[in-house]
Amino acid sequence: MSTLLKRNNFFYAVLIMAGIILACGKKGSEPGKSNDKPDTRPGLKVMTYNVHHCNPPAKADVIDVAAIARVINTEDPDFVALQEIDVNTTRSGTNLNEAQELARLTGRQYFFAKALDYGGGEYGVAILSKYLIQESGQQLLPMKAGVPYEQRTVAWITVQLQNGKKLIFAATHFDSQEHRLLQAEKICEIFKDKPYPVILGGDFNDGPGSEAINYLDKYFSRTCPKTCYNTAPATFPTKAIDLIFFKPANALEVIKNNTVLEKNASDHLPLVAQFKINDY
Repeated sequence: MSTLLKRNNFFYAVLIMAGIILACGKKGSEPGKSNDKPDTRPGLKVMTYNVHHCNPPAKADVIDVAAIARVINTEDPDFVALQEIDVNTTRSGTNLNEAQELARLTGRQYFFAKALDYGGGEYGVAILSKYLIQESGQQLLPMKAGVPYEQRTVAWITVQLQNGKKLIFAATHFDSQEHRLLQAEKICEIFKDKPYPVILGGDFNDGPGSEAINYLDKYFSRTCPKTCYNTAPATFPTKAIDLIFFKPANALEVIKNNTVLEKNASDHLPLVAQFKINDY
């Protein structure tokens, strides 16, 4: 057989093998497409935000509810846990219900929970929700006897998500160090036997590794299991005290956890977490 014929036979053999490989590669898929099924689980975005009664830290005499609303509208979370909310106080405005106004400016439902009477009005935490609030509740948090305190509370709502599943979203704000473990214990007791998954956002005035957060970690999962973002003070944050917890662990998958670098609206940075909802 001539050298030219051998070369031609080899060339044709290579072409045939290439055709077989391409044909096999097309089986069950198309070029540029993955065989993996798309993730169709519903998503959920939540925020926790200590708003400093809507007082920008650089403007002592200014109440700017619209600035807080802009932060929320830009991030567009499904739920927001708000701390340091004034309702009809002399400090922020006797005709200003900050929870109600934030709900109006963001197009959400709200639930306010009073922690204490303040300045002729009320002071506490609030929740904003894109979803219809079916139920709501609150519980004042315990304080250590004989130690000065500022009364704190935890608030929660129950909603039905688009997938038909129900969820509880809660907001809280812990007091000084002497009281925080008692407050963590109370929160775990409140939500221990709830029939639906729980997401809890708050200003805990304590970071990972503290006694109170270690206790919460026994009953909840954190959206930042390792390194958590510093959220306070907003200008040069050094403390990771604004946190988001959830339970049970298999009901939700954390996709993202981050702070929003808005340093002018409040003395805390808001913390945002994104979830995928599992079939619970």
